[in-house]
Amino acid sequence: MAATGTSSAAKERFKYQTGFGNTFESEALPGALPKGRNNPQRCPLGLYAEQLSGTAFTAPREQNQRSWLYRIAPSVDAGAFIPAANPPPNLLADFSSIPGNPNQLRWNPLPLSTDSTQDWADGLVTVCGSGSAEARKGVAIHMYSCSVSMTRAMVNSDGDMLIVPQQRTLTLQTEFGFLEIPPGEVCVVPRGIVFRVLLDTQKQEGAARGYVLETFNGHFSLPSLGAIGANGLANARDFQYPVAAFEDIEEEVTLLNKFCGRLWSRELGRSPFDVVAWHGNYAPYKYDLANFNTMGTVSFDHPDPSIFTVLSCASDTPGEAAVDFAIFPPRWMVAENTFRPPYFHRNLMSEFMGMIHGKYDAKQGFSPGGASLHPCMTAHGPDAATVAAASNAVLSPHKFEGGLAFMFETSAMLKATPAALEAPWRDSEYGACWKGNPRTFAPPI
Repeated sequence: MAATGTSSAAKERFKYQTGFGNTFESEALPGALPKGRNNPQRCPLGLYAEQLSGTAFTAPREQNQRSWLYRIAPSVDAGAFIPAANPPPNLLADFSSIPGNPNQLRWNPLPLSTDSTQDWADGLVTVCGSGSAEARKGVAIHMYSCSVSMTRAMVNSDGDMLIVPQQRTLTLQTEFGFLEIPPGEVCVVPRGIVFRVLLDTQKQEGAARGYVLETFNGHFSLPSLGAIGANGLANARDFQYPVAAFEDIEEEVTLLNKFCGRLWSRELGRSPFDVVAWHGNYAPYKYDLANFNTMGTVSFDHPDPSIFTVLSCASDTPGEAAVDFAIFPPRWMVAENTFRPPYFHRNLMSEFMGMIHGKYDAKQGFSPGGASLHPCMTAHGPDAATVAAASNAVLSPHKFEGGLAFMFETSAMLKATPAALEAPWRDSEYGACWKGNPRTFAPPI
């Protein structure tokens, strides 16, 4: 037997609920949600109740994240996971045996997939990371390119994934409903949530490309605003969560499980996207970067890049993030008597940058789909051409509208993978961009 679930899956596929971290409820069929309790003796419509916990049961209430799912069949079944056939060869989640490299590194755009069978899971390539999923400490940064929708489903047991499309819109089908993420938007799929990545061939053609930040411990939150006040940066109301949408299909579906960096698979005799209703605060979400309320100086000096933080994942050290996601969006630059591009810098944090579209205001040759890595305490800053232009510019108010770059900034010591260091698209001449800064020191006579 095969049957498609509900008209809401098509008519209301991209209807959303709003508010970061809110407790939501959604049902694809009226009456599917139990009233007044989570786990009744018999659920409405003959559904099964299943709790998905993103934190320990005993986590403080203000930090506790969990959702109740009401599904056609429980997730547990008699099948066993086996190592997946033909896994991505360069997908990693343990960086303990990889030697560190203190040099500035840059990569040209990841080549677009020309394999008509390569889906999102197949197209993942780990660029750098630190720690390990097994220890639940550290991060991994991946890039992807794919040409076809996933027919398989996937669950990541290793951590939360923040997905940044660079080319072509992604549609995420999840246990909680659908999310549509075009370039310029991002989404977060928390640990343990089943999803698949689809490409809408009726709207766009060609391969998709983008970036993934994976954190092995904790969850993303909005950064504290401090003296900024009650509003600004990424406002909670602009984060969007899916509404319930299910499918009732009884046929073989492959479920991939990313566990300790390795892909495992098992066959299900049904669709894992059979959640008819759900409630809770542990769910996937998306955010449009155009809604970011950018802050900056209105007097002098270039502010620290932390002022551009969209999402943050806390570490055990107060004031030090395990990882931040920051963007460099269109904005007005009005600082007086100031070198306006990002300043020369050595940083405790490791910085991985990517480019969604346009150009970056501190570098030439940094292309959309490319990336750079500046490790902990390694000097970096604007290239010689930018220094020359900014040092002699007329400092009238100027609106930068030329591009959208982002940064994954982490307190972890990021280490580039062997595959990334040996990649033919690595820019081996990156260091040359700092040549040519003239000696301008003029001591008093």
